[in-house]
Amino acid sequence: MRYRVVISNRADKVIRKWMKSNPQLFKKYQEILYELADHPRTGIGHPEPLKNGDGITYSRRISAHDRIIYNIY
Repeated sequence: MRYRVVISNRADKVIRKWMKSNPQLFKKYQEILYELADHPRTGIGHPEPLKNGDGITYSRRISAHDRIIYNIY
């Protein structure tokens, strides 16, 4: 099953900034995004459910300071 990925406007602005200022970080983001569409609970970026989430909210690490927070429906 392939999941649909929806990106918020705020995240889109950050991603566009990475494209110009940090191509290496942008490449890592792209890899995680492709993996996320196929396997949202496993894979690269150390996916883990958020402690205060309701079982559908997960996060993945892009770098030591940056994370992707997402919901699985």
